[in-house]
Amino acid sequence: MPNQFSWLIPNPQPQELEILQAYIVTHDFYREVKEREAFRQYCQWYRETADRHRQELEKMRGDVNVFGWFCRGRSRGY
Repeated sequence: MPNQFSWLIPNPQPQELEILQAYIVTHDFYREVKEREAFRQYCQWYRETADRHRQELEKMRGDVNVFGWFCRGRSRGY
């Protein structure tokens, strides 16, 4: 059964195989470049977001703790 349709598929010539291999290597290379660039952009975004969150945390630590005023009465058992 596998040889039933072999006449439909031509046997590739050595030149065609070289062209196909070059195409596959080129395609894989550009895919890898694209994935690395996407990962680099993600890392840059993550770093910027983490820096911004650290700055916001430091700013919040300097703010007055209004919520703490409401919790003080409960900690004393009132």
